[in-house]
Amino acid sequence: MHTLVFLSTRQVLQCQPAACQALPLLPRELFPLLFKVAFMDKKTVVLRELVHTWPFPLLSFQQLLQECAHCSRALLQERPSTESMQAVILGLTARLHAPETEAGTQPLCRKHALRVLDMTGLLDDGVEQDPGTMSMWDCTAAVARTCIAQQQGGAGEPGLAPVPVEVRVDLRVNRASYAFLREALRSSVGSPLRLCCRDLRAEDLPMRNTVALLQLLDAGCLRRVDLRFNNLGLRGLSVIIPHVARFQHLASLRLHYVHGDSRQPSVDGEDNFRYFLAQMGRFTRLRELSMGSSLLSGRLDQLLSTLQSPLESLELAFCALLPEDLRFLARSPHAVHLKKLDLSGNDLSGSQLEPFQGLLQAAAATLLHLELTECQLADTQLLATLPVLTRCASLRYLGLYGNPLSMAGLKELLRDSAVQAELRTVVHPFPVDCYEGLPWPPPASVLLEASINEEKFARVEAELHQLLLASGRAHVLWTTDIYGRLAADYFSL
Repeated sequence: MHTLVFLSTRQVLQCQPAACQALPLLPRELFPLLFKVAFMDKKTVVLRELVHTWPFPLLSFQQLLQECAHCSRALLQERPSTESMQAVILGLTARLHAPETEAGTQPLCRKHALRVLDMTGLLDDGVEQDPGTMSMWDCTAAVARTCIAQQQGGAGEPGLAPVPVEVRVDLRVNRASYAFLREALRSSVGSPLRLCCRDLRAEDLPMRNTVALLQLLDAGCLRRVDLRFNNLGLRGLSVIIPHVARFQHLASLRLHYVHGDSRQPSVDGEDNFRYFLAQMGRFTRLRELSMGSSLLSGRLDQLLSTLQSPLESLELAFCALLPEDLRFLARSPHAVHLKKLDLSGNDLSGSQLEPFQGLLQAAAATLLHLELTECQLADTQLLATLPVLTRCASLRYLGLYGNPLSMAGLKELLRDSAVQAELRTVVHPFPVDCYEGLPWPPPASVLLEASINEEKFARVEAELHQLLLASGRAHVLWTTDIYGRLAADYFSL
């Protein structure tokens, strides 16, 4: 449903030339809704003029494109329109090039000069869909091109310095886009268009390029560093980590393939690991740490003991954790602060089960998101864990995909989880009942690759749905979809 104000605003924007002429006469309180409607309906002429004459110091996508009192549509949860994004960038460029003489005809533009354009928080789904929408890669490239063009072309008329604007963005970079983005960051230094990166995601980027990029980023802006598919190892990470540690406001660090396995020690490896630990101790505001696919067997105490403050999100997927690692984590200051925990790919079926249960007990008061994909949890282990699992009263998300659970085990989980009033999503495996001729215990690879009996699974889905309805929990999603972007980002918790 839309309010009358929203419908009136949409009607005003139907004739874009007239709407642009009317902007100086409209109350500035209407500008936020005008922006959302223009962005939603691709009224690009109006959108460009809105940015050009924006009357507030801040223009924030996160504030303007969310669900509001006038419109329930949350545009940040959709891929942005290419036309609308380009219109915003053109409006910004026009503002920078506008001569000061416009102050008389466009009083809004200079009376409250736009200082910050915050374009962070756009949906990054990583898949190609509608060609009329922009991916995160496209947004990064568009903003980068604007920075380069601004530096090359200058701004305004001779002798008239434009009012500087800080553009906050989330950047994604790979080998193909590295040189282009590096040039954009260099161009923004001393430019009236200052590029500030909030979240950096670098994929498959050589070590020297990663370092060069980190050196160009503003130390006061960066919130997250996410290095993916780089296979750095300890040697490469020991080169990169001091450049990351200079970002004192960093709240999230996501690393992968850090090999620190005590079962195959070497002098160089030990030196590199000690150096890495020393650098980790420099972070003062770190709240999320992801070390996926890193061999941390027997090393978790060394890693977490160096941190200056408790973590709220910890991802240790496929880290070959030992019972002593889980026991340490359960006793550490981090456990009682954890909101998100990912132990996927660690075998929790044997001697790790008891310390895992102790960890759940320690984190029960704060835990919101628990990911246990491919942890070899069968019915026996799940049923033994349910008493402590159901004490996690605030839990919203539970991921159990890839575990050898039967329909009976899932039904028991569904019944017992009724006490968890905040639970909204359960990503469960295909029950072992739906496979034919499974070896026992079935390896995770078999569960992921073997075909299932579709008729049996259809009956399972129907029965689970009926049980949810009968217990008054139709709002809880039980699904096998691991690609539906159901897992929450730490900053959205």
